[in-house]
Parts: sequence; structure tokens; C-alpha cells
Amino acid sequence: MVENSHDSSVTGTPTLVLHPWTGTWDTDDPDANFKEEVVAYGLLNPLKTLDGLSRRLGIPVGGLARYVLAKWATGGSEGMLHVGGTTVQRMHTTCQAAEKRDTTEARLAAYQELRQIVEWLRVPIDDPKTYDN
Repeated sequence: MVENSHDSSVTGTPTLVLHPWTGTWDTDDPDANFKEEVVAYGLLNPLKTLDGLSRRLGIPVGGLARYVLAKWATGGSEGMLHVGGTTVQRMHTTCQAAEKRDTTEARLAAYQELRQIVEWLRVPIDDPKTYDN
């Protein structure tokens, strides 16, 4: 639930109430894994960590919470920017082709292709001097 803040120093800044969610879902729900994680992480109190970070870094809890939410919420977009649209499309096409063939062999071949793409993406991590000019 998002409400408008009653603090006049932050006009227009939303207030977020962190209620744990304990919903249910069907066994064939394609988002079941995510929903299960929402319930599991809902058992934790993230404010303990944010309070500690706030004291250590001198950043208000609200600023840290906004950072964490924004970073997580944009993570997919950030990943796409880092990897690139062409690579993401290639990975997607590989998976789609394997699913269309619907065989174990096709899925294993797709895994090998995806593994090679990931190895290629890791080159600058494994050897940071690779792209030095």
C-alpha cells in the first residue's frame, strides 16, 4: 500500500507500508516460484539491515530503502543494458527453438549454446585486461 507522506519536507514522496504477504496460488501458476519467495522473504525484517547500514553510512533508512527497491526493480533493465539486446534476443531464440523441437537433445544443445554465450560474457571478468587498448 502506498500512501502520500504526511511529512511536509518531502512533498509528493510516497510512504510504503511493508506488510508481509502470505497469499496462496495454484500449483500450475507460472509465477509460483516468485510468489513462494515473496512469502519466504516476508518472514524477514529488512529494516534491521537498513537500520544498521543507515547508522554505519550516515544515509537515512528511507534513502537506502528507495535505493534497494529501485535497484531491484530495474535489475532486469540494467541486465539488458549490460548484456545488450542482440545477446538477449540470441539467448531467447535459442531457448524458443529448443522448446519448439521439444526434445531432450534440443534442450541440451540449447544449454551448450547458452553456456558458451555466458562464457563469452565472462571474458572481461575472468581476464580484465582482455579489452585494454
